[in-house]
Amino acid sequence: MKMLVVFGILVHVSQHAFGVEVYEGVESVLLPCQSSSVSQSPTVVWSRYDLIPSTVHQRSEECDRLKDQNQLYRDRTSMKTDALITGDLSLTLRKPRLSDSGNYTCTITAFGNERRLADVELQVKDPFPPWAKGLVAVSVVLVVLAVAVGLFIYFYYFRTVPQVEVESAAESVQLPCRALVNLLQVSTVKWTDKDNRKVHVYQDGSDQPEEQDEFYRNRTEMKRILLKIGNFSLTLKHPSGRDTNTFTCRVYREGKVLMEKQVELKVKVPQVEVESGAESVQLPFITTADLPGDVRVEWRDMFNWKVHVYQDGSDRPEEQDEFYRNRTEMKKDLLRTGDLSLTLKHLRYRGTVTYTCRVSREGRVLRKKQVKLWVKDD
Repeated sequence: MKMLVVFGILVHVSQHAFGVEVYEGVESVLLPCQSSSVSQSPTVVWSRYDLIPSTVHQRSEECDRLKDQNQLYRDRTSMKTDALITGDLSLTLRKPRLSDSGNYTCTITAFGNERRLADVELQVKDPFPPWAKGLVAVSVVLVVLAVAVGLFIYFYYFRTVPQVEVESAAESVQLPCRALVNLLQVSTVKWTDKDNRKVHVYQDGSDQPEEQDEFYRNRTEMKRILLKIGNFSLTLKHPSGRDTNTFTCRVYREGKVLMEKQVELKVKVPQVEVESGAESVQLPFITTADLPGDVRVEWRDMFNWKVHVYQDGSDRPEEQDEFYRNRTEMKKDLLRTGDLSLTLKHLRYRGTVTYTCRVSREGRVLRKKQVKLWVKDD
């Protein structure tokens, strides 16, 4: 047995039988076939007899004859244009595939006589062994997973705006702002709303209440213990419908922004509906029982008019706005039961009005709730 190297491919030769090995993915492979003498008007046919049709390539003196070619080899085979002159009848197969492995036969026919010139066994090998394929598959999965996790973190923490919902009667609500990693040497944390009003400012180890907008004064808090672990969340006390807003948390070091996050707050205000001809309507507010006896309970409307005032164990009608005089009522044992609901009588308008009840002690708000009243047309 002889061994030849043809265009960098190892070829085993035994008389007219050849063995060719090649890896899938190479540009092309050459199947050798030589003839020392070529008759006149010859036709060369390359065949694979395990296929139907069996013709891989056919050439006459003038040109290729590919009418009967198996479609698996379409546009992938060629022979030299002077093959039948030089006797080099080798076949070039482009982009060999694993399915191209098989036995190829080179025959020449002239004047009805057929001569078998060569048999070539082509073996197209997988460039990746099974263990390598598994490794590649695992690597691809890990890369895809890493990209997916990266995208999730990017969009969840940097692009999506988390939403927080709370009832208007809640004592407080927390607006989240947490760092992905521990941020060292943070000098300033600023919370602002969508109108760029300062909600809370923390700088150089302490709060800066003098920088707050008056609307948020005495209603915000940041936990010092949480700041040490990169948690810059803000507690907003006594949320009302007016607090529905988009808030932005910015963390600074030496004037440079290290982190910026947003959160949308929606404060849900319960709505009471009543027909315009109704004799009365109740605006509900149930809170904890056994409130201190020295608290002040005050209902106001959206125009800041005093609707009803209760203090020191009794109503204060002299403090009411004249529009509501003799038209409101609260439960007698309201501090014991925690039922601070207000009954409004003889409705004089149509449309929607928002009412706010505040429970305070020595000027400090302890409870707060809003109720939206919708007086419908008849």
